[in-house]
Parts: sequence; structure tokens; C-alpha cells
Amino acid sequence: CDNSAMDIAQLITTITVWALPVVFGITLHEAGHAYAAKRLGDPTASLLGRVTLNPIKHIDPMGTVVLPLVLYFSTGGQFMFGFAKPVPVAFGRLNRPKRDMIWVALAGPMANLIQVVFWVFLALFMQAVGVQELYFYKMCGAGVMVNIGMFAFNMFPLPPLDGGRILVGVLPTNLAIQVARLERFGILIVLALVFTGIVGQIWLRPIFSFFLQMPVVPQLVHMLFN
Repeated sequence: CDNSAMDIAQLITTITVWALPVVFGITLHEAGHAYAAKRLGDPTASLLGRVTLNPIKHIDPMGTVVLPLVLYFSTGGQFMFGFAKPVPVAFGRLNRPKRDMIWVALAGPMANLIQVVFWVFLALFMQAVGVQELYFYKMCGAGVMVNIGMFAFNMFPLPPLDGGRILVGVLPTNLAIQVARLERFGILIVLALVFTGIVGQIWLRPIFSFFLQMPVVPQLVHMLFN
């Protein structure tokens, strides 16, 4: 009974450590897309209330809650994947569609990148003022990992991911059309590459390695997973 109680308490702690960083990571990512689209001429997402920090507007019950939890527990915490409610963008309504598509796509990952910096600086601030409570450092570690993961995954250069949209925006028109045609099957291709480990090896691992060189990040990751 004591062991069961400890396991439940540990599970609750783990969920609370990750919950806030995940919610903010998703919310600011999607709100970033919606805000950029509005500023660049397309009010579609804004009219649907997506330029907001209210997470309920961005969360997809299946993709944001059920799927990540099922994958987390079925793989013993080794793999987790999810998605938010897509932000609708009418690219034809943007001021300069091909160019502005790049900025709209980039806004989400940039929101995650800013949050990586925020969680790092929060940890450094806590160190400077003498905070010793491990729970708060674990939350900073979760914030760093969640947002690096969201930034890296979404920047993979295949539509419908943000990196794919950016690639379509920078390629010459004839090549951009060819790449854009992959969007119908893009997420299936990405998932296949994820499950075979290719995305992890050639894309995610190098990006995580780069961020692990930032101040305090290795210590936060160590605290989070130990």
C-alpha cells in the first residue's frame, strides 16, 4: 500500500511538473501563428478567437490529451507525441502570400524558442536568489525540454509541419508546388520517420545537443529525469 501511494504521489508530481510547460508551450505556439496571420492580413484565426492565451481554444482533446498520455504510458515514458487544434490560415488572404506564409509558419516555433530562453533565465534567477526547492527546477527542465521538442519537431522541413511551410515559402515556385503536394501525406510520412527513428537521429538529436550547450540546461535535464 505504501509503495502504491508513493507511485501515485510520484505520478501526480510528474503530471504537475509537466502540465504548465506543456499548456503554455502549445498555447503560445498556436497563438503565435494566429497573431502573425492577423498582422499579415488574414483575420480567419482571429475571428475564431485563436489569438488568445486561453488554452481551451487551442487544445484538441484527442491530440493534446489522450494520444500523448496513451503513448507515454504504453512506451514507459520513452515516447510522447501529440498535436493541438490547427490554426486555420487562408494563405490567399495574406498581404504577400508566399512571403508571409514563412512568417506565419515561423511564429509558432519562435514562440517555443522564446519559452526555452524564459525557462532557462527563470532557473538562473532562482539560483541567484537561493531557491533550493527541486520541484521548481524540474518544472524549468520540463519547460526547456517541451519547448525544444516542439521547436525542433515543428521545424522539420516537410509540410504540413511549420518547417515544411517555410520550405515552400523559400523555394522557387515550381519546386514549391512539388513540395506542397506532399502535404496530404506529410504527417503520415513524418510519423513513419519518427517511429523508425530517422527523425530522432538526423534531426531531433542534433538540435537537442545544440541546446544542451546553453547555461544550466544540462543540470535542469539531469534534475528532471533523476
